[in-house]
Amino acid sequence: MIQAMQVLQMPLIELKDQIEQELQENVFLERQEDSERSESSADDDQQRGSESDGPEFEDRLQREFSAEIDQLESRIEPNWRQRGTGAVGDDDDKKLEALYNTPGKPTSLPEHLMTQVRTQDAAEELVPVVEHIVYSLDENGRFEDSAEQIANRLLVPLPLAEEAIAIVRDLEPVGVGARDLRDCLLMQLDHLAFVRPLTRLLVERHLDDLAMNKLPKIAKETGASIEEVKQSWEFVRTHCNPHPGSEFDGGTSTAVVPDVFIEEIDGEFVVKTQRGSVPDLSISPVYRNLLSEAKTDPKVYEYLRRKIEAAKWFIEAVHQRQSTIERVAKEIVRRQEGFLRHGVQHLTPMKMQDIADAVHVHISTVSRTVSGKYIQTPQGIFDMKRFFSSGTMSDTGNMVSQQAVKDTLKQIVDAEDKDSPLSDDQLVEELGKRGVHIARRTVTKYRKALGIESSTRRRRF
Repeated sequence: MIQAMQVLQMPLIELKDQIEQELQENVFLERQEDSERSESSADDDQQRGSESDGPEFEDRLQREFSAEIDQLESRIEPNWRQRGTGAVGDDDDKKLEALYNTPGKPTSLPEHLMTQVRTQDAAEELVPVVEHIVYSLDENGRFEDSAEQIANRLLVPLPLAEEAIAIVRDLEPVGVGARDLRDCLLMQLDHLAFVRPLTRLLVERHLDDLAMNKLPKIAKETGASIEEVKQSWEFVRTHCNPHPGSEFDGGTSTAVVPDVFIEEIDGEFVVKTQRGSVPDLSISPVYRNLLSEAKTDPKVYEYLRRKIEAAKWFIEAVHQRQSTIERVAKEIVRRQEGFLRHGVQHLTPMKMQDIADAVHVHISTVSRTVSGKYIQTPQGIFDMKRFFSSGTMSDTGNMVSQQAVKDTLKQIVDAEDKDSPLSDDQLVEELGKRGVHIARRTVTKYRKALGIESSTRRRRF
C-alpha cells in the first residue's frame, strides 16, 4: 500500500526514472517486449527439445539461474562495477555512451568561488576560513556574520577572519559576500567606470523610498527632478544584480510533462492518459520456471519468491496509478466543461471531496493523484490542482471560482490607468460591477497572491 501511494504521487518523469531503477534492481521485472521475446525463445527451445536432451535443457537453465543470482548479488555490492576486466558487450557500450553524453552536474556558487580561491595561491590558514564563509552564503549570495563572530566560531585570529571576508568580497560575481542589498549594489557600482552621484545617493539613502515608489519625496530631498530620479534608478536596475550568483544555484529545471491529455472529438471531450510513454511491465517467464526448479533449496526459493513478489507489486502499483489518474481526470473534465470551452472565467468551484465521492476513493487519494500532475487542455497546460477551489456567489446566482475572480481582478488591474491606479476599495467596486461581491480584505489577499503591488507602488510618475 505504501508503494502504491508513492507511485501514485509521482509525476510522470519521476515515474519513468523509478521504473528504470526497478528494472535494474530486479531482473525478474522486464518490459513487455522483452518478455514476449523471452516467451518466443522459450517456446522455440521447447519445440526443438526432445526427451533425450531434457537434462541438457535443465543444465542450461541452472547455468542461467546461477548467472542471474550472481548478477543480483553483485548489484548489491558497493563496488560491483569494478569487478572483472572482461570485454564489454554492445549493451554496455550503449550504456557508457549514454553516460558520456549525459550533461554534467551544474557548478554551484560555492564551488565556483572556491575554484577562484585555489587559483589565487591564498595562504594555507586562510583557505578553511574562506571555505566556511563561502558555504555560509545565503540564497542571495550574502553573508551577515561579522569578522568577530567568525573568529569566535572558528577560533582564529580576528585579522585572519577579516582578511578571509575581504577575499570573498573580491571574488566573481561582484556583490557576493555583501552584508545586505544596499552593500551588494554599492559593491557593483564601485566596479563600474562611471556612476552619477545621484545614482550612488539613491542606493545609499533612498532604497526604501524607491521600494515604496515615493519618487516625489526622493526628488524633493535630493533636489533632482522626478525624471532624473527615474533615470538613475533605471541605471541601477540595468547594471546591478540584487542576487549575484543566481546562475550558479546548481538547481535543474524540471520539465512539465502532462499526465493527461484532453481532446475534443465530435463535440465531446475525451480523456487520454500517458499510458504509451510508460513501459508495459511483466514478469519474465524464464524466471518463473526457475522458481519451480529451485524448490529443493528453501533459501534460494525464498530469495526468488521475494523478487518475483516485489515485481508483481510494482506492476500492480503502476497500473493502479494510471487507472486512478484516468478516473479522476474524467470526473474533472465532466465538471469543468465550461472552462474547457470558454476559459478560466468559466471555471466551476470544485473541492477534492467532490471528486473523491464521485470516483469512490478517499480524499487523500485524490490529493496524491493530482499532486505534481499536469493536464493538457484546449486552454493550455495546467496543474491539476488548479481546478480545485472554493467559490463566490455572483449576482446571477451562480458560483464563481476563486481562480475566475483572480483572473477578473488581474484583467481590471491590467486595464487601469497607470497614472492613477485603482485602490483596493476601487477594485472592490469594479468587481461588483461585474457581479462579484467580495470584501476588501479578500481583494487584498487575491492581489498579493497574484503578485500585484499596491496602488501606491503601481503608480507611474
